Amino acid sequence: MEYSVRPVMCRALLAAVAALVVLAAPVSASGGDSTPIKPPPRLPAAAWYLVGEDGTVLAQHRARQRRAPASITKVMTALVALERSSPSELVTVGTRAAGVGESTVYLRAGERLTVADLLRAMLVASANDAAQALALHVGGGSVGRFVELMNAKARELGLADTSFRNPHGLDEPGHVSSARDSTRLLRHALGVPLLRDALGQADVLLPGGRIFPTTDDLLAGWPPLVGGKTGHTQAAGWSQAAAAAQGGVTVYGTVLGSDTRAERNDALKTLLEHGLGSYVSVPLVDRTRAYVQAGTQYGGPPVDLVAPRSVVRPLLRGTQLVERVVVPGVVELPVRTGQALGRVEVWSGDELVASSNLVAAETVAEPGFLGKARWYATRTIENLWGLVS
Repeated sequence: MEYSVRPVMCRALLAAVAALVVLAAPVSASGGDSTPIKPPPRLPAAAWYLVGEDGTVLAQHRARQRRAPASITKVMTALVALERSSPSELVTVGTRAAGVGESTVYLRAGERLTVADLLRAMLVASANDAAQALALHVGGGSVGRFVELMNAKARELGLADTSFRNPHGLDEPGHVSSARDSTRLLRHALGVPLLRDALGQADVLLPGGRIFPTTDDLLAGWPPLVGGKTGHTQAAGWSQAAAAAQGGVTVYGTVLGSDTRAERNDALKTLLEHGLGSYVSVPLVDRTRAYVQAGTQYGGPPVDLVAPRSVVRPLLRGTQLVERVVVPGVVELPVRTGQALGRVEVWSGDELVASSNLVAAETVAEPGFLGKARWYATRTIENLWGLVS
């Protein structure tokens, strides 16, 4: 794809800018795909939100509407539990945890598991009993104290639409979040290696050989999916927050309140595909290109200035780019291959999106005494002739 770029006239700034030449010109930034960005999709869900890694909001619908988040809640439970305990720490399951119903891994009162085991059971199999066990352990026997920590973390992360009442996400008055907040929460969690690994696992193996599959239907069948957290209750409907990555592009999205599991899966995939398709990889700096020929002292041969390495980055389709090259008006000799002599910068408005030094592609020796004398004599004759004529 070729980006539309506002042309900027080339200009030279000599003595006033320390004899530097500054060139600004359009960038031919082709990603090999001329498809324009598509309009945001309409989805079979009550609310959704999609954001790129660069922070661009790519699609949204009732993104700030407060809704029951169901088991997406467990992402916050995992964050708080991991901040307040060690993955290898042992947790003794109590009767209050073992008795939690609906989605479980059938924990037994008195058995002992590590925090890491419980985190994986909670995030992969969406186990309510694992979430309750972690909350009681970290909260010193009080779920309420743990929930206070969850809400404090929500405020720290700027989740203004979120208020937790429990660690597992079962329906409860006042237990709410939004599509925007759920996306932000998941994105933060994916920055934690243990949680990123768990959110991308197809199953979890617990002590005693117990294996439980993930609740994430897209994980096995759609390769771009990095990981996510599903949720379903009567009040929440079918929901999920997830991230997808492809071709150097990563996007994060949430759908809330689909009527069926299949609709939720289709809606999330459509949303994330829209996000991935909104970007294209653009070669911003090209190591095979001579950006400029710089003149050398004493009338020596010009030297090609090149970038030492290429830079390719994903950019939103339609981004307007300007390339700015800064080089000396005349290069002092001698010049060594690889010597940094200039700079190339690629801008999108006021944002610098890529930059690189420009280095000499070849060596140019300094002339000897006779060579310099010949050059000075020639310049003197030319100047005198200019005065006479």
